[in-house]
Amino acid sequence: MAHLEITQLTKRYGAFVALEQIDLAVERGEFLVLLGPSGCGKTTLLRAIAGLERQDSGRIVHAGRDISQLSPALRDYGIVFQSYALFPNLSVADNVAYGLNSRRADRRLIHNRVEEMLELVGLPGSQPKYPAQLSGGQQQRVALARALATSPDLLLLDEPLSALDAIERVRLRSEIRSLQNRLGVTTIMVTHDQEEALAMADRIVVMRGGRIQQIGGPQEIYRAPGNDFVADFIGRGNLLDATGAGPQHVRIGDLLLRCAAPAGEGSHQRFYVRPEDIRLHDTLDQGENSFYAHVVKCEFLGAYSLVTLQAATGDGRPLVAQFSSNYLCGREIRPGATLRVGIPAEHLRPLPEAA
Repeated sequence: MAHLEITQLTKRYGAFVALEQIDLAVERGEFLVLLGPSGCGKTTLLRAIAGLERQDSGRIVHAGRDISQLSPALRDYGIVFQSYALFPNLSVADNVAYGLNSRRADRRLIHNRVEEMLELVGLPGSQPKYPAQLSGGQQQRVALARALATSPDLLLLDEPLSALDAIERVRLRSEIRSLQNRLGVTTIMVTHDQEEALAMADRIVVMRGGRIQQIGGPQEIYRAPGNDFVADFIGRGNLLDATGAGPQHVRIGDLLLRCAAPAGEGSHQRFYVRPEDIRLHDTLDQGENSFYAHVVKCEFLGAYSLVTLQAATGDGRPLVAQFSSNYLCGREIRPGATLRVGIPAEHLRPLPEAA
């Protein structure tokens, strides 16, 4: 049996369905990320697990105990919010000790536990400070220490990094993942940041419109999306409508391309191609699956460039290619130029027919 099991969970706000028959199993020690756009239901699901929202139907079983109707105080979890939710009038030590004080633990044990938690999150000696004296990243570390101080069986993170600047966000996500690995605490995190999800998760749950679209490991979600939405939402993707033109060939607009999967003659399929899988060829190269494309836009982003291309794909939608700076070797790409590019057959992937 899974450590946390959610069965047929439904939550409505009037006529609006926030969650629709959610089934989800979380294993002990797992780092699970709920990912999706705003309004997809990911935070509602987290709050339902915490007891901060009461579901209309369905069950939540944690460690073999049905907690569906229990109050938050009777559930065994620690939670970290996007806004830190620290008490501004309490010192760092008192903020971290808040949950311990409510359990009336021995004062000496509380003191030692606070010291241990602040050491764990990289803030030793900060006990006498107040939240206003800390940076955003430091405040979130205090919030994490407070959530872990009571040794919860479940750690819930509600977009804990979204209020931080880019550099601090990358640093803290690495620290949170390392801390979770060290403690082995079962963790569920909500985010809308795809890169964050791919970097931190053991498994990702992609949500849309109150429903789960796909569950899988980061590489599986990225390389084998279950439908159009997942392919487009996770990373960047080029969606291409194709017609089968032979055992392993498809026609995409005016282009005849070989693909790795069998393609029935005359069948209609949708394929997706990741920007980094598009290759740049020499202008006169006539290699397999290569074709000419006009440069619409080139965005230099340091380690790589994103190039928007117009090719004869039939639907008028541009292709987006990603070329690393090392790969380009100083080659300059300007709008209006004509490039010879290619899509290797193994990277022309069909989406499931049920999508």
